[in-house]
Amino acid sequence: MSTIDDEPIKTPLTLDDGVDFAVIEHLFFAYRDFTADPDAILAEYGFGRAHHRVLHFVNRLPGLTVAELLDVLRITKQSLARVLKQLIDDGYIVQVPGPRDRRQRELYPTQKGRDLAMELALPQSRRIRAALKEAEPGDVAAVERFLRAMVNPELRPQMDKLPNGRSK
Repeated sequence: MSTIDDEPIKTPLTLDDGVDFAVIEHLFFAYRDFTADPDAILAEYGFGRAHHRVLHFVNRLPGLTVAELLDVLRITKQSLARVLKQLIDDGYIVQVPGPRDRRQRELYPTQKGRDLAMELALPQSRRIRAALKEAEPGDVAAVERFLRAMVNPELRPQMDKLPNGRSK
C-alpha cells in the first residue's frame, strides 16, 4: 500500500524554498568542468583526484609534513597513506626525515611530480583565465573574496601559507 511519502513530487525546488539553488548549481557545474581535464589526465596515470590534491599541495608547499598535509586535505591517514605510497613508489614525491624530528616526514616533489602537477594545473589555469576574460574589472577580487568566505573561518589561515597567494 502506498503512503503519502511514496508519492512522486513533480515540482522542482525553487528559490521560494529559501535556498540559493542558482549559486549551488553554478558551483556544481563549474567544479565538474574545472576537474574534467585533470581527471582525464589522471586516468592515463591510473590516478584520481586525491592524487591530484596531494601533488598540488606538495608542489605548492615543498617540505610540507605528512601531518600538515592531512590537516590541509581533511582526509584520513589511511586514505592519504594509499595515495602517498603510490606517488612515492612511482617517483612523483619523495619523503625526507624532518631536520629537527627524524620521525616527521617532509614531502617534496621530484621533477616527474613537478611536471605532472603542471600538466594538471595548466588546463585549469586556462579555464580560469578564459572565465575571467568574461568578467568585469574588479570581479577577480570579488570571486577570490567569495571563495575564501566559503572556507570555514578557522581553516582560512591555511590559504595564507600558500606562496604568491592573492587571497589575503
